[in-house]
Amino acid sequence: MRDDDLDTKVKLAIYEMTVEAGQVPNSSEVSCQIDIDENEVLGAFGRLHAKRLLLPEPGDPSRIRMAPPFSGIPTKFPVEADGVRYYANCVWDAYGIAAALHCDAISRASDGYTGEPLTLEVKNGKPVLKSYVTHFAVPAAHWWDNLIFT
Repeated sequence: MRDDDLDTKVKLAIYEMTVEAGQVPNSSEVSCQIDIDENEVLGAFGRLHAKRLLLPEPGDPSRIRMAPPFSGIPTKFPVEADGVRYYANCVWDAYGIAAALHCDAISRASDGYTGEPLTLEVKNGKPVLKSYVTHFAVPAAHWWDNLIFT
């Protein structure tokens, strides 16, 4: 199988499994799902990372830290959508999960500065407007310089 075809197959499996289970799978789980050797899946993870389509867990390339907009670890941005709990990487991705799933969603998050609770909602494909202000400390052009910090 060509690398591009394998990468697409792996990427689709990651997202299908994440949507179904509410958790981002690891390389072993993807390997079993699509019946491809785990080393080939790890190679695909590396190529997908190079294309900025996922971020492996630092120090453990078999685990996915981010498959945007989904987080591979619990975060302060839980998102409830279609009866499943997901985790977003940030406020932006909390809205992105609703967009990716084409469904209503709610995130009961907290302000990163004050800790105050925030409720982010998407209904009928549109965000429910609130008087919140979002600040991105790092310009978007530099997010991938250190995506975990960003």
